[in-house]
This record gives sequence, C-alpha cells and structure tokens, in this order.
Amino acid sequence: MKTYPTLPLADLPLWRDVPAAVETMCREALASFDRKVIALDDDPTGIQTVHGVNVYTDWTQERLLDCFRDGNSISFILTNSRSFTAAQTEIVHREIAERVCRAATKTGRDYVLISRGDSTMRGHWPLETQTLAERIEQESGRRFDGEVILPFFKEGGRFTFGNVHYVKDGETLVPAGETEFAKDATFGYTASGLDDWCEEKTGGTCRAEDCICIALEDIRALDVEKIAAQLIGAKNFAKVIVNAVCYEDLKVFCAAYVKALAAGKEFLFRTAAGWTKILGGISDKPLLTRDELISGSAYGGIVLVGSHVNKTTLQLQHLRESGLPIHFEEFDATLVAEDGGLEREVARVIAIAEARIQKGESVGVYTTRKRIDPAHLNSEQRLQMSVAISDAVTSIIGKLTVRPAFIVAKGGITSSDVGVKALQVKKAKVMGQIMPGIPVWMTGAESKFPDMPYVIFPGNVGEVRTLTDVVRVLMGE
Repeated sequence: MKTYPTLPLADLPLWRDVPAAVETMCREALASFDRKVIALDDDPTGIQTVHGVNVYTDWTQERLLDCFRDGNSISFILTNSRSFTAAQTEIVHREIAERVCRAATKTGRDYVLISRGDSTMRGHWPLETQTLAERIEQESGRRFDGEVILPFFKEGGRFTFGNVHYVKDGETLVPAGETEFAKDATFGYTASGLDDWCEEKTGGTCRAEDCICIALEDIRALDVEKIAAQLIGAKNFAKVIVNAVCYEDLKVFCAAYVKALAAGKEFLFRTAAGWTKILGGISDKPLLTRDELISGSAYGGIVLVGSHVNKTTLQLQHLRESGLPIHFEEFDATLVAEDGGLEREVARVIAIAEARIQKGESVGVYTTRKRIDPAHLNSEQRLQMSVAISDAVTSIIGKLTVRPAFIVAKGGITSSDVGVKALQVKKAKVMGQIMPGIPVWMTGAESKFPDMPYVIFPGNVGEVRTLTDVVRVLMGE
C-alpha cells in the first residue's frame, strides 16, 4: 500500500483569491436543482454544518412522506448504522430504499440520496450505498452511473488533495491511513489515497485505476465543463473521488454535478458533512449563544462522554482541569464482564447525578478511559459489547427524573443513543452549531424533555479545549 508523509498545515493548498464566479456558478446551479436531498446519517453528527432543517430518527413510510413534504431543501434520517452489524445495516438500507421510492412516487418529487458517513472514512462502506443502489434500481428502474466519494469536512480538519485524505492534528496534516481512526477495530483500513481506499474496502471489485478523480487543479481553474464531462463519462456505478480543501471547491463541483444531472446522469453520494451544506443550499450562521440555548433553569446540566478516541480523552482531561464547577463521575465500563454489573453501575451513577443536578450543580459522566477490547472476541462481538456499554451509559439520561439545564453527549454512538433511546426523539430541528462542527438539536414535543437544546459533540472533532469551551458557553462561566 502506498504511504504518504505527514505535512505541515501550512502546506494546505488554499485559494489565494476566490473568484466571484465561484459563488455565482453555485447559486445558479442550485437555482435549477429542484430535487429533495435526503441524507442518511450513520450517526447524529451529519448535521454539523446545517441549521433550520429536520432530523428524523426512524424511517417508517409515514416518516419518509413527512420528510419529502417538510418544505426543506434537505432533511436528515438518522440510521445510526455505524452501531449495526453488517446484516442489520443491509436490512435497514433495503427498507429505506424501498420507502424512499414509494414516497417519491406518492409525492411526485424527485430526490438525491447522500449516505453521510464519518469524515475519517469509518463505517459500513461500500455495503450501504451498494444496497441502496441495488434496491432502488430494482424498485424504480433508476440506474446509477456513479458514486461520489467526498470526505472533505473543514470544521473537523479533513481535507483531500492529490487524491489523499488528510486529518488535521494540531499544526500537521496526517494521511488518514496513518491515524488512530484507520485502526478502528470494526471499520479499520490502511489506505490514505482515496483510490486505493476504494480498492481496499471493495476487496478489489473497484480498482484504484478505474476511479474517476476530480483534480483540485481543474476545480481551481473553474473548468466546470471538464469536470462535468468526467461525470457524464461515469458508468456502472463508478467511484468518483473529489479533491477539496475548502467550501469553494465544493461549490465548483456542485456546478459540474448539476450540469451532469441535467445530462441525465445519476449519482449516489458517500460524503461527510461538508457536501450536505452545499447541495442543501444552507447559508452560514453565527455560532449559537447561551441566551439561545438556556432558559433560566435552576438545575445543573449533564455532560455524558462515551467516545474513546484520543482526542476525546484529551478534551475530557482539559475539562476536568478547567476549574469549572462540575462534579465528575466515572462510569465503570469494565463491569460489562459481570452479570448485572452494568445495571448496578447505572443505578449508582444516576443517584449521584440526580442529587447534584437538583442542587444546581452540573455533572460530567465519563466511561472508563481504558479501551475494553478482549482478544478472544471477533469484530462483530466487539461491536455488540460496545453497544451494550453504550446502552447502559445512555440509559442514565433516559432514567433521569429531573430535567437538567442542558445535555451534552460526546461521541457518535453515544449521542445517537441519547437522542433516540434516552430522549426518545422522533423529529428534531437543527438549531445550528455551538462550536464549529458541533451541532445542537431542539427536541420535539414527543421527547422525554421537550424543547430542550441537545448538544451533539462528535468524538473526533475540535481542539483539546473545545469541550471546555462548549460547557463554558452553556454554564455562562
């Protein structure tokens, strides 16, 4: 497998001067784009760049019809499939594909599907998009010419140039295949070049040399015709790799994509959160303030930390050393090995958390930082163990009898489980972001705590101090 050096952040090939034509060509393209955009989110963090749109947490036929009719250019359906087995993932995506086809027929509205995945390229790929494509083709006769691979996500420090995906780490750019994310026990990989990654993850079904690569040089030259011609030449579900290091790059690609769409080409997308903002036509919005989020509750808030990536551990340490008036309580995840161990730990932590919150004190609950990874378990068994721990931790929120002033959940699976299982949200409105890449839901009337701002903090986003900054805003410190 090819290897690439770590680069200084200063080597990021940014525009020197962005031509005014970039904004114009994107705006004109979207003016002629009349499809509903549906983003299937494999955890709740796909809304990291948007605001004013809906998130649905199930995919019943009724919910899909609501999604098509809600008046927004883009809507999100939270599948949380990154916590599923491969078999579960396939079943869910077959169901969604069938129901999307029926909803489109009933409403008379065409659509584009985005499979929104992790910007560090973890998840059930190519299974998800392959299942969607096959089932939609069977149901509707629609044929997909290509699949666009676009993991760019500025807010998370994820950039692609020279066909290589990089992850920002302080003042350096680390090839994705060299990061801790690539060593994921369930979704690991070795390639940093996206063409090689496609070959690796498809088991050689897609060869690296067969990928269609949209060069950064052509994007910067505003050569929309050349890029559109590459897209028009795609066939047989070809993989299309888009190089991008800023939103302006996506805007140029958007103009080319809409041109290819007008020529009759069809594409599915596997992207991070950057592309959803552009194709959804979502404007910029200032970061949310405390006044927009907190309504004068006398109770304390709760921060729930489940993610185990190193960035989360460093952020948690920074918060603990910040001096903010928070009581911290460790949830002993090693008790997963004991019969009834997790249940006893949940009861213990809830008793402490409720007493503190009622006194107006905020609480930080975090899982054991040492990764639990028994060597005798296979990848799916490890995933099931992780889900059992996550279910226990998030049940703390579900069993609270007091309404906290705020809730922050740290980690993709953790934040999904808190939203769907603990808070029982069926439909939420995205308020915006409290910090770059850190979204906030306004919970629906049906939820455990209606009309509560719920902060979804991805495990791999932000700098060391970002969790502290978020909590500081919420606490008004």
